[in-house]
Amino acid sequence: MTRIIADISVSLDGFVTGPDPSQDNGLGTGGEALHTWAFSDDPDDRRVLREGTARSGAVVLGRHLFDVVDGPKGWDDTSGYGAGEVGKPAFVVVTSSPPESVRTTNLDWTFVTTGLPDAVTAARERAEAASSDSGKDLDVILMGGGATVGSALDAGLVDALTLHLAPIVLGAGTPLFTGAAPRTLVQRSVISTSTATHLTYDVVR
Repeated sequence: MTRIIADISVSLDGFVTGPDPSQDNGLGTGGEALHTWAFSDDPDDRRVLREGTARSGAVVLGRHLFDVVDGPKGWDDTSGYGAGEVGKPAFVVVTSSPPESVRTTNLDWTFVTTGLPDAVTAARERAEAASSDSGKDLDVILMGGGATVGSALDAGLVDALTLHLAPIVLGAGTPLFTGAAPRTLVQRSVISTSTATHLTYDVVR
């Protein structure tokens, strides 16, 4: 069964970027430390990354994050989704209007202009098709940014939440939770490494 999983790295003080994020510096000042775990040689970090990417049938992201990863300083063959661990899933972007052009033409992009619920529905359809083709249960991953993940949680669209809690305090930046609707979470797993604490929760609606 395809699940909707929000998966994002966050600081100890609740930020998913450092201060002053921009297209050329998508993670803001000091925000690179949030993703140190994704490039770690620790076997547990590698396993978390590998298993998370392997279950990705489709990935949802907001327009701002798309502009960062598709920008001149964005993803390449060594720093794309999953850092080359496995194959490339379909990507679904929530946006008010599609971009005029796409740099990363080697990726499968779909642009949804009718809101986040419709984007999640489109991603679920892609993930279910990929599941059928592969014979494996694949999920929809909400990778961000923070506003997209927060909105999905508020709308009751998320089945599970995975946080990669980085051992840093950024002091400012893009918060993950801002006036979020109350949700009950059930903790399912905790994996601790020197670069992050990987937390997975089921979201109880």
